[in-house]
Amino acid sequence: MSKDLNQLAISTIEKARELLTNPAFIARHRKGVNNFIRNCKLTFPIVMLLTLQKSLKSIQIHLHEFFKDWSQNGHPLSSATAGAFSHARAKLLPSAFVELNEKAVLEVFYAPQQPLVQRWQGHRLLGIDSSLVRLPNSASLFLEFATAQISNQHGVMDFYPQGRISVLYDLLNHLGLDAQLVSSSQGEVELAKAHWSHVLKGDILICDRGYAGHRWFAEILHHGAHFVCRCSSGSFTVVQELFARNEAGISKIVTLKTDRPKRLRDAGLPVEITVRFVTVRLSTGELEVLATSLLDEKKYPTEAFDALYWERWVIETYYGRLKGRLDLENFSGQTSQAVHQDFQAMIFLSNLESLISSPVRAKMAQPATEEKQEVKINSAVSLHALKDNVIELLASALPVEQVLLQMQRLMSQNPVSIRRERKVPRREFSACRSYHYQRCVRKIVY
Repeated sequence: MSKDLNQLAISTIEKARELLTNPAFIARHRKGVNNFIRNCKLTFPIVMLLTLQKSLKSIQIHLHEFFKDWSQNGHPLSSATAGAFSHARAKLLPSAFVELNEKAVLEVFYAPQQPLVQRWQGHRLLGIDSSLVRLPNSASLFLEFATAQISNQHGVMDFYPQGRISVLYDLLNHLGLDAQLVSSSQGEVELAKAHWSHVLKGDILICDRGYAGHRWFAEILHHGAHFVCRCSSGSFTVVQELFARNEAGISKIVTLKTDRPKRLRDAGLPVEITVRFVTVRLSTGELEVLATSLLDEKKYPTEAFDALYWERWVIETYYGRLKGRLDLENFSGQTSQAVHQDFQAMIFLSNLESLISSPVRAKMAQPATEEKQEVKINSAVSLHALKDNVIELLASALPVEQVLLQMQRLMSQNPVSIRRERKVPRREFSACRSYHYQRCVRKIVY
């Protein structure tokens, strides 16, 4: 299996290398027809690589380091200025990273009859969730995005632009299928509808309680997919009854009717839908009620839903990786275009890391023995290895196999132990504690 996963990673990188120098690809993702036509230092591939290799250092220092590595890979060039890079990236459309992700990663991985795609009972498990992001404090971003305020006991202290990101995420294969960045004023359920083109018939969408609602369930069924969604204690009447019973292991199939039939009929959605409600008991002793369209109790037994819904936690850790390890909120520019470039570049990079590290993860996933504890890849190490080898990986004459072997050797070092019995209690959010962590505790790796 590791050999097949390695070949999949090689195919992905070869496709990415081809796209970065493809004239048609360049023409589709430049702002004007006269952009990137001269033979200058900051070519289309170089601007793409610089954006992918986003650094927390100043732009000028990053440029010096990049061109030093670029020269060592057989392309002798002196460094460019920060102003030149700012002008060059203004000519690059963020859609370049979207297509790079779709053509080089998703089309290769989800090729027809691809046996390496992990599924649950024949279904892809897709998570949808949103998260708020703090954007650079610039006038142009205040115009496009909503304004959030910082306040304490003395009143309002400051303001900043705030965006909302939403990702459709393959929970078993660790790949972002589609990503959206909009103003935080847009609701997460409405934003989730932008992902429909990437949802296939038979997919199972696993959602948190913020999505639970008749119309959202109807839209999923209308697109031929299924859902598993946690419900709040104050949602449907049947859910309130199940919470009142406080009994795990119950499965109840009911027909839900909407109190706004005209809106659903106008949208071509069913007014009545059949939904199964399942109760599960968490390890903390709390009861949860899940709504699902998986009605067959023999094929999908009630006791399977606890572990099935737990898979949704993967998208929470994914956002943690984007914001923590990849430092998404430290954007490298103050324009809308730069913000969207950085966001889509991070989605592609995270997917690329998932594919490159998959052979290593497969080896680490072998059953542990009494002498050997379960381990997993240290994401700080693997993402930093990706950053350091971006030029060799995507724009070098070196054989792909050689670069992959070098990176996977780094990724296999210093693994993190998996302690399944460890349960860390969740504390209430504290802005003061979060500020201290971000300033004094968190280690920067990207």
